[in-house]
Amino acid sequence: MLRKPRFIYFDIDDTLLDHRSAQRAALLEIHQEFPVLQAASAADLSLVYARHNQRLWQAYSLGQTDRHNLHRSRFADTFAELGLHVSDPLEIGNAYMQAYRRYWRWIPGAEAALQSLSRHYRVGFITNGFSETQKKKIEDFGLQAFSGPLIISEDVGYLKPSPEIFAYAESQAGAEAADILYVGDSLDSDIRGGNAAGWQTAWFTPQAQPEPQVSCEASVSFQTFEELQHHLHFS
Repeated sequence: MLRKPRFIYFDIDDTLLDHRSAQRAALLEIHQEFPVLQAASAADLSLVYARHNQRLWQAYSLGQTDRHNLHRSRFADTFAELGLHVSDPLEIGNAYMQAYRRYWRWIPGAEAALQSLSRHYRVGFITNGFSETQKKKIEDFGLQAFSGPLIISEDVGYLKPSPEIFAYAESQAGAEAADILYVGDSLDSDIRGGNAAGWQTAWFTPQAQPEPQVSCEASVSFQTFEELQHHLHFS
C-alpha cells in the first residue's frame, strides 16, 4: 500500500529515459557503419553485447574490474564470441557511444509526469552509470531544473543496490526513510535496494504486469506514468 511520500527519487535509465531503445539503435548504426561487424547479424550483435555489458557492469559493481576494462571488454568480448576480427574494439566502442547519445529519448509520459509530480512533491534522481554520460543526460533533458539531488553512482562510489548509495541519497533528501518513494524499473537495483533502505518503492513495468509474488515486493507497480500519477492521487 502506497502512502503519500514527502520526497520522490527517480531512476533515470529505462525509467525516465529510454536507454534500451537507444542502445539497440546505436548498435544497429555501428553494425551498418563497420563492415567487419556484418559477418554477424545485427540481432546477434545486440544480444551478445547486452549479455557481456551486463556481466561487466556486475563485475564493476563488485569492484572486480575498472571502467577502462569495462569500456574495452564489453566490445572485445562480444566480438570474440561472435568470431569477429576487430583490430581496435575501442574505436567501435567510441562510435557506439557517440551514436548512443543521439538516440536518447524520454519514456512516453515520463516528462509530463515529472513536471506534474514536481509541483506537488520534492523530487531528485539516483542513477547508476559513469559521471560524464549521466551528467550529459541530466543536462540534455533539463533534470537539473528540478533543483533536487542528482546522485550518480560513480560520484558517490557505490552502485545501486548498495546500501551506501541509498543512505547518501536519504541524507540529501531531508526526509525520513519511510517518507521517501523511489521510482524505478529494476527489481534488484531499484525496488529491492529501496526496500532495504526502508523506502517506499514504485516499480515501472511497461512491458507486462509482473507476477503477483514478485510485484508484491514493491509498494506499487505501474505500466504507464499516468497510472503512477493516479496512485499518487492526481492526474
